[in-house]
Amino acid sequence: MAPHAWLVAARDPQISGELELVYQHIAREVARRTPVCNQTGRCCNFEAWGHRLYVTGLEAAYLLSRLARSLTLDDIAGARAAGGCPFQEALLCTVHGVRPLGCRVYYCDSSAGAWQEGLTERMLGEVRAIHDRHEVPYQYAEWRAVLEVLVESV
Repeated sequence: MAPHAWLVAARDPQISGELELVYQHIAREVARRTPVCNQTGRCCNFEAWGHRLYVTGLEAAYLLSRLARSLTLDDIAGARAAGGCPFQEALLCTVHGVRPLGCRVYYCDSSAGAWQEGLTERMLGEVRAIHDRHEVPYQYAEWRAVLEVLVESV
């Protein structure tokens, strides 16, 4: 993994702007499909609901570079022990505005299953293209593992 390169890229206005355009495209696509979110927190409780969140290094660095407070290894370890995300408080996401692609596309709404995978794959291709265009090392890995690597590198 290349945490330093991800952090530098996440602070570059050109690169972060391109990532934000992908996120805006996702928002339009999701709004068009109108999935229901009941704010149950299931999307953030990975172990209990049998799913995983995977991200690129750039996405995780983008989020971390926009946090108001530092994330610690203890925060991540606590979230891992609880089976969820270090940014979930009660049933809510505390980083909703800067969350990664997987969080933007995933809905517990049963009607969303028909379009989530296709949208995820297309948009992940766009994020991969950003990595390639700007020669940012590409790594796609489990969310908390990428966060740990980034936090350890700072």
